[in-house]
Amino acid sequence: MAALDPGALRYARQRVLPGFGTAGQRRLAEAHVVVLGAGGLGSAVIPPLAAAGIGRLTIIDDDRVEITNLHRQTLHADADVGRRKVDSARDAAARLAPDADIRGLPVRFDEHDADELLADADLVIDGTDDVLTRYVADAAAARGGIPLVWGSAARFSGQVGVAWEARGVSYRDLFPEPPADAGLSCEVDGILPSVCTVTGGLMAGEALKLLTGIGEPLLGRVAVYDALTGRTREIAYARAEQPEEAAVPVAAPTAHPPAGPDIAELDAVALAAELASATPPRLLDVREPWEAEVAAIPGATLIPLHELGARAHELDAEASLVVYCHLGVRSRLAAERLVAAGFADVRNLAGGIDAWSRAVDPSVERY
Repeated sequence: MAALDPGALRYARQRVLPGFGTAGQRRLAEAHVVVLGAGGLGSAVIPPLAAAGIGRLTIIDDDRVEITNLHRQTLHADADVGRRKVDSARDAAARLAPDADIRGLPVRFDEHDADELLADADLVIDGTDDVLTRYVADAAAARGGIPLVWGSAARFSGQVGVAWEARGVSYRDLFPEPPADAGLSCEVDGILPSVCTVTGGLMAGEALKLLTGIGEPLLGRVAVYDALTGRTREIAYARAEQPEEAAVPVAAPTAHPPAGPDIAELDAVALAAELASATPPRLLDVREPWEAEVAAIPGATLIPLHELGARAHELDAEASLVVYCHLGVRSRLAAERLVAAGFADVRNLAGGIDAWSRAVDPSVERY
């Protein structure tokens, strides 16, 4: 994966944002985002993410460009008609971020390969506008412990939300079952192109907020945009099994979601020094087994994030524990869960095993 420089001049106008800084830019550079769909919503999502400095973007779409796409799918041009959408989308994103790792996969995202496609992702964005795909993405994101940013656009309106099972909200809490029909379609019902622009821009904003930790994500809330009136409104929802008195009423403003516990972080060089000391910490690897086969830090205990709840008893709750993953996002979530479960001394390896390879042991393969 190409290494982006968080201190590069091109990101100067982002770094000055309150709460952003170089630390926020580094989180973007170290992140892997999977975008489902390179159509109307993808065309509004992918360019700002690439330009903002996401280190790795994977674009998944099995469709080809048609002439009727071009009025709203601005990743593609006339010369791209007949090409795979992931190819022209990748080319367009690469022009904005030549040093980023941008990949296009011309496959269909379904229940058979969803877990594999999201195995090392830090966040997934559903821009397919296909509701059945969204249920698959919601379930796979829940198993992987990562957030799902979703959007929908048709006719003159768009909707945007965030589902994150680890923080208590899934897409099924909003719509427990898929609808009996396919709903509106651009082919039959039409779409105003600017609806894709606004909706996709909101989706990209949610992704950047989640990755950097700034702002208040749309957890338990849906932002609805009406292009005909220029108005926006908010719909709030909560998990169905909550006690009635704790449920959030529809269309009422919500409070900020509860913040997770403060998690201490250490960099790869500091971890190497501690591991060489007389009292080394224990290492917990929360990646998938196939990732550990590619690269691992010796002596680590492997417990994939989705198994942590059932296997936390295998760990010493009183020991000094350092958690790591690929880039440091899944491991931070794991550390939060362990602290909440009563573990006394838990820290997160900033930048994950990728930072370990870059700063400590170049023989550890990067992926």
